[in-house]
Amino acid sequence: MAASLFCFCRSCNYSDISAHAGILIPAAGHRRITCASGYAMNDLKQTPLIGEHQHLKARLAPFGGWLMPIQYESILAEHRWCRKSAALFDTCHMGEFAFKGDLGESGLGRLLSFRTDTIASGRCRYGFLLNCQGGILDDLTVYRTAPDGVMLVVNAATAEKDFSVLRAGLPDGALFEDLTPETAKLDLQGPLSREVLAGLCGSGVEEIPFFGFRRLELLGAEAVVSRTGYTGELGYEIYLPADRVAELWRTLLRDERVRPAGLGARDLLRLEMGYSLYGNDLDEATTPLEAGLERFVDFTREFVGREALLWQREGGLRRLKAAFRVASRRAPRHGYQIFSHGNEVGRVTSGAFSPVLESGIGLGYVTPEHAVPGTSLEIRHEGVSMEATVVELPFYREGSLRN
Repeated sequence: MAASLFCFCRSCNYSDISAHAGILIPAAGHRRITCASGYAMNDLKQTPLIGEHQHLKARLAPFGGWLMPIQYESILAEHRWCRKSAALFDTCHMGEFAFKGDLGESGLGRLLSFRTDTIASGRCRYGFLLNCQGGILDDLTVYRTAPDGVMLVVNAATAEKDFSVLRAGLPDGALFEDLTPETAKLDLQGPLSREVLAGLCGSGVEEIPFFGFRRLELLGAEAVVSRTGYTGELGYEIYLPADRVAELWRTLLRDERVRPAGLGARDLLRLEMGYSLYGNDLDEATTPLEAGLERFVDFTREFVGREALLWQREGGLRRLKAAFRVASRRAPRHGYQIFSHGNEVGRVTSGAFSPVLESGIGLGYVTPEHAVPGTSLEIRHEGVSMEATVVELPFYREGSLRN
């Protein structure tokens, strides 16, 4: 049986990945298919693992311009497996760029919210690509691959725009290359992920520090393996040649400790940690200060958007991202209104039912006085009302992330 295709775009009212849809789309390869927003289903990019997902009867949906697996067994089952064992995610849709040159003088650091020349060899750093107004064009991770080289890992939906912005900001002749077409990426996440990987590539994986990486051999191919992830559990992101990824995928899934997981479970796992999702919680109209992510901005040097952020910091913020927990099992969703004492004070950007907390949880932007932990809120949508309380992040505090 072929994999099922579902539409998850915002125009079809399925903006939260974890709110899995029930709109069946005919299989690709027939007529040109579009969803309610006019999204051309047949024009979606596919990862090298599309055949594996179809074999596993995954539910597939548009995400960031790609046809991606949303779930295999069920979102909740895949979430539970990641929290207790090891889950395998196809993240080949992410973008990878390579830069080579003088990291201090090339101008690359001026394009990002943080310095790249101070990243130690074999380490990673998270931050932002900003516009002149301080808005977030993308959130990304930079890997120091050599004394004069880095790899930048960006979101799928913004990859083409990111490459253009970065290329335009670098001097003529700078060595800047898009590695995405020939690079594949898998995420192995969960408390048993280290044991699983050690069985394939030896004890080298045990030496990788948090937000560090090593070049290791996997099934005869060189891979970049980093101790990073998006789930709140001990985990690794694996970069390797695209023509070798299917073999690694199948090899990992032969281990009884490993099961495949889709983007639905990934979305729920990241939300329990309070991690932001670009396109929902972060966008070009949102600054790192509003998102509560100022710690990833280095104000000690010049960069695009710095003046706007300094002005915003001095003048005061008009809204802040807040995390809230619902006093029931109801799940808030993207776009729901947030009220306090009868007045609208913000909007939900991400929300779901947390099986760990057994309640609804969410993120949203509210006026600063309503972002204080302990503040009572009301979430409303089309006659539905939910009582909620602002809480500190993360929602989930018992993961294996630092193990």
